[in-house]
Amino acid sequence: MKIQKIGVIGAGNMGSGIAQKVAQEGIDVVLIDVEDRFVQKGIANITQTLAKAVERGIFNQEQTKEILSRISGTTDLNEVRNADLVVEAVFEDIDIKKDLFKRLNKICEDKTVFASNTSSFSITELALSIDSSDRFLGLHFFYHPAMNRLLEIIPGNNTNQKTVSLADIFSKKIGKVSIHVKDSPGFAVNRFFVPWLNEATRLLEEGVANVPTIDDVAKKVFNIGMGPFKLMNVTGIPIAYHSTIGLADKLGDFYLPSNCLKQQFEKQEPWDLSGAVDASKRDTIEERLLGAIFTVACMLIEEDVASIEDTNRGAKVGLRWSLGPFEMMNKYGIEQSYEIVTMFVKKYPMLKIPNILKQKYKHNEEWSFNYVDLDIKDNIARILINRPEAMNAINEEVIQQLDKQFTIANNNPDVKAIVLEGAGRSFIAGADVQYFIKKIEEDKIEDICKFTGYGHTVLNKIDTADKLVIAKIDGLALGGGAEIALTADTIIASEKGSIGFPETGIGIYPGLGGTQRTTQYIGKELAKYMIFTGKILDAKKAASIGLVEYVVPSDEIDSKISELIRSGKTLRKSMERKVELPDYFEKIKNYFSDANIQWMLSGEGELNELGKKISKTISYKAPIAIKLANQIIDEGSHLNLNEGLELELSHLLEIFSTEDALEGLNSVVMKRRPTFKGK
Repeated sequence: MKIQKIGVIGAGNMGSGIAQKVAQEGIDVVLIDVEDRFVQKGIANITQTLAKAVERGIFNQEQTKEILSRISGTTDLNEVRNADLVVEAVFEDIDIKKDLFKRLNKICEDKTVFASNTSSFSITELALSIDSSDRFLGLHFFYHPAMNRLLEIIPGNNTNQKTVSLADIFSKKIGKVSIHVKDSPGFAVNRFFVPWLNEATRLLEEGVANVPTIDDVAKKVFNIGMGPFKLMNVTGIPIAYHSTIGLADKLGDFYLPSNCLKQQFEKQEPWDLSGAVDASKRDTIEERLLGAIFTVACMLIEEDVASIEDTNRGAKVGLRWSLGPFEMMNKYGIEQSYEIVTMFVKKYPMLKIPNILKQKYKHNEEWSFNYVDLDIKDNIARILINRPEAMNAINEEVIQQLDKQFTIANNNPDVKAIVLEGAGRSFIAGADVQYFIKKIEEDKIEDICKFTGYGHTVLNKIDTADKLVIAKIDGLALGGGAEIALTADTIIASEKGSIGFPETGIGIYPGLGGTQRTTQYIGKELAKYMIFTGKILDAKKAASIGLVEYVVPSDEIDSKISELIRSGKTLRKSMERKVELPDYFEKIKNYFSDANIQWMLSGEGELNELGKKISKTISYKAPIAIKLANQIIDEGSHLNLNEGLELELSHLLEIFSTEDALEGLNSVVMKRRPTFKGK
């Protein structure tokens, strides 16, 4: 499915933000409102936001010009007649929205998919405004749409799979983390977030604590930058108030706004954030805020509104909480979480303890989360690494689940091919460094070795599978992600795909086969270049040296995969695979030859400008990691693959025992440049 033109109706804060994000990702967008002054104000907002992005170094002036050139503003609805997707972002009035869609229905072509950004109304009901309700769904963006990565995709009762698939492609294309949500009041995130805000105002109304105390406790408990009252001041008290009214109308009196919130809304004044923090009130505030979240989140799952994983994801990505509701319940323990909910529902007799939580309490079971999804359709097994909130970083759970799902797919006689892919903006952006840090600090480096050894077993299973295995890279494939991709028969990437090995820049070396499979496919000289420099290559450059076989536009990647599966053709492990290196990489290959490698590592000798630049880059990496990687690649080049992989594993204890390893891994978490000492 190609997405080339988007229409956005409504040039307010949400509509202009959506248009900006679409244009930033290279798609033409038409921004429409009822009067030209509203359109111009929307474009002015976009221009101002982009100017701030230039100040922060996110874009340069040329990029902002390109983005703005993709946005056309108008009051004429006919300008979206041939759009692939039209997103409505007008005022929250259901009659206005219905009338708009009726008019669009008469104007737009049959291919056009319609979406509403509503946060209040039924998608199924709005869909009745057009002739083909199967081409209608909800796309709920979060403020600010150009910066907040969350997108709720809400099919109506009649929405067809083709429409949902287009929404998934659109979400991926504009770099969103999407969660699939049932058409239900408040959808997923607002369903628990609005009661959280409301509960804060009830605490104030009851005199439990003042505004700064409630905000302070909320910030600490949920690890967020703004408490509920400051957040309402920023996003608008009317939004919070109307959201509670909307939820209460559909779901009952528990969701009604507190008198305190109602009065603040009527006064049209922000909350007064001044005053002293009273730390003695923490326990009561913590239990009440958690009670609201835990209770409503469990209700969401019982009503099949969203999955446990997507509910967590919505909180972490959309609200920027450090943990989702179910992860927080695990943190507090099921017994304590159950007690918190029990006390909460006693205060609100219209509520009851969700049965799903009762069962967890009865069996003393933590919540478990799926990070690797398997979907088998038309003889194709798609394995999705679905942890986009962490850029699909791999850890013990992810590898175990990958093993399980791949084994199921590989053992299924009806499956002809297996596609490996990642959710969100990444394929897999490496390993979860927190795991490594924890094991090093606990003096359990042997656990890292065991985990990596098990990872080798899983990757070897993929490498030697009888089925055709295709790695689909539509984003970052770094470190462990690149190593997993290299086990496939073929790598197909979109223009947004990239691949690299950043490990030596964080004190370690690639340990999941990166030193060996990379050498196997592009030779040890270019393998050393990739690993020593940590250079991340875009898909086209990666293809030019043989790391990637095919590069296609993002919205054509699935069609290309289907074509490859039909033909059964692979390149990576066939004799047909030939790569003619560009002159630039021929020069680099020469720099890393046996004759010249020591010059590159020492920075001495007769190096030209390019050679000096590369050598300087290497000088910033961890010296022990570089030395070991060089040794492992050299020795491994004389061994078969299995022997080389064993060699790579044999040095893990040594590298993770260095001070440089802990320094480098911590630098990722702290977002600073590491200082390596060669120890």
